[in-house]
Amino acid sequence: MINTQNIVTRDQWIEQRFELLKKEKEFTRLRDELSSQIRSLPWERVEKPYTFQGADGQVHLSDLFGSKSQLIIYHFMFDKDWEQGCQTCSLLTDSLNPCAVHLAARDVALALVSRAPIEKLLAFKKRMGWELNWVSSLGSDFNPDFQACTDEVDENGDYYYNYTMMSRYPKGEQPGLSVFSKDESGNVYHTYSTYARGLENFLGTYGLLDVVPKGRDEDELPWPMSWIRHRDKYEKENGQCCDR
Repeated sequence: MINTQNIVTRDQWIEQRFELLKKEKEFTRLRDELSSQIRSLPWERVEKPYTFQGADGQVHLSDLFGSKSQLIIYHFMFDKDWEQGCQTCSLLTDSLNPCAVHLAARDVALALVSRAPIEKLLAFKKRMGWELNWVSSLGSDFNPDFQACTDEVDENGDYYYNYTMMSRYPKGEQPGLSVFSKDESGNVYHTYSTYARGLENFLGTYGLLDVVPKGRDEDELPWPMSWIRHRDKYEKENGQCCDR
């Protein structure tokens, strides 16, 4: 139920809204500063010759740029043994898909990478109605090298994810977003990656939920994102984050 007990006059509302606006503007300036620092990170040259399986055969990491000099890869959770992609990754991709045409106008290519066989990826892509370039990293070191899976654990059951050792996330596939740049000589550089709640910046649905009275409304759920379904399955009950 929405809490409506704090009802005020129009003038009182404007006064409180103005005070909140000051904080919002401060947050925006901090966000601009953080974004600048992200872009100022040093680059690391990608030395491994990563290859993927695309719709038309084998492609290299440099091929995913197309004619662009910048590339964003979303590490979509879809393991080789799964029959469909992660529901949460699907929610985020629903936000990413319409951005591709606008990013292309700013010299940026956008692609999805998963470990499932390309046939599964293409079938799920068709089901979801996405137009993004999606390639399979099956048999490649790409996922573990860029923290998109946690196959290896230490003696305590912990693994390396989001630049630290942790045991919070289930072992296996992990979501993330990585950014690359390519120079005129064809050299590829890794410029940025983000994981876990860092991905919320690209999750349009949560941005909208955060400004409605109930917010994300997840406090009583078994886990915060347990309400999420594939967008063609909201009429069905499914308590799993991913079909594994």
